[in-house]
Amino acid sequence: MRVVAFNVENLFERARALNRDEWVDEPGSDPSRWSAGRAALEGYSKLNALLRKTTYDAADKAAIVEHLKALGLERNDESKLVVLRKNRGALLKRPRSGGIEVVANGRDDWIGWLELKREPVDEVATRNTARVLAALDADVVVVVEAEHRISLCRFNEQVIEAVGGRPYDHVMLIDGNDERGIDVGLMTRAGAAIDHVRSHVDDREGKQTIFSRDCPEFHLRLASGERLVILANHLKSKGYGGAAQSAARREMQARRIRGIYDGLRADGIEHVAIAGDLNDTPDSKPLAPLLADGSDLKDISAHPSFDDGGRPGTYGNSTKSNKIDYILLSPALFAKVTAGGIDRRGVWGGRNGTLWPIFPEITEAHEAASDHAAIWADLDI
Repeated sequence: MRVVAFNVENLFERARALNRDEWVDEPGSDPSRWSAGRAALEGYSKLNALLRKTTYDAADKAAIVEHLKALGLERNDESKLVVLRKNRGALLKRPRSGGIEVVANGRDDWIGWLELKREPVDEVATRNTARVLAALDADVVVVVEAEHRISLCRFNEQVIEAVGGRPYDHVMLIDGNDERGIDVGLMTRAGAAIDHVRSHVDDREGKQTIFSRDCPEFHLRLASGERLVILANHLKSKGYGGAAQSAARREMQARRIRGIYDGLRADGIEHVAIAGDLNDTPDSKPLAPLLADGSDLKDISAHPSFDDGGRPGTYGNSTKSNKIDYILLSPALFAKVTAGGIDRRGVWGGRNGTLWPIFPEITEAHEAASDHAAIWADLDI
């Protein structure tokens, strides 16, 4: 059977702040590094945190005003990237003389929220995403950055078949903690039925929610009679929130994943895979709980049969520093590997898209299936 992990970067709709068209790149910079969208996401996150506070003091109100201005909300409740929704009560007023005055004294004085504006993903890109999955024809696919289950079902039923692929028999996705609509899900064939799912969306360390999205346990019953558990993941990105804070969050998430994995193994489950976008490199401190620190997990890329196409990375231009997508296997599962590799046919490589062979249907960068390559493993199980 074949297992694939693929960050599809949304299927039909995506927060506008995450879209490449909203990025402002400095001359000569790597096009994968962006500033406009990152600033909007940082402001969005910080303002939402302030708005959730029980009481707004003078410093809070001043900070709220500054964030509203930075997000383009000084004159009205809608800007290019965000919308301020207000259902009841009043958060602020805008005097005719100009400026913003926060009139609410805390969360109980008004009902509303800050929302990222969304826009359709390029239709050609969505079809190319389907081409990647049709070409790999896996039995189990861990999907990263799908907006919700309905989109994943629509993509499976309508788009995969339209490009010559076989739709999947089972599709599961549980909404996670990310307000931008980037969740993790699973699609499987009939021979890998989803027996049950355990969500970790509410796992906490102290008062902090651990997972940026979720770490769902998908317990599968295989046609062979074997039992397989997939832990689907998308760890905290480096994109915004401060490098040290982001790294600490990823490390906390990795520790919890390791704890879940160890618990499954202690329960006698031999076949466990951790798959998805871990947003860091194998030698990084945040991933040490999974790849060092006495872990018995094996990275599929360490298998002798693994074909990386001459490049170790899975993101962007696939350099060593861009190896961030993984399939990690328990020892019993690693022993059953027959092949593995990285499929970059849906990724636009370099400025001219010529770093590796791509689908002929991809003629421009915005038509790429994703900035992430798909990673796969074949298992004799």
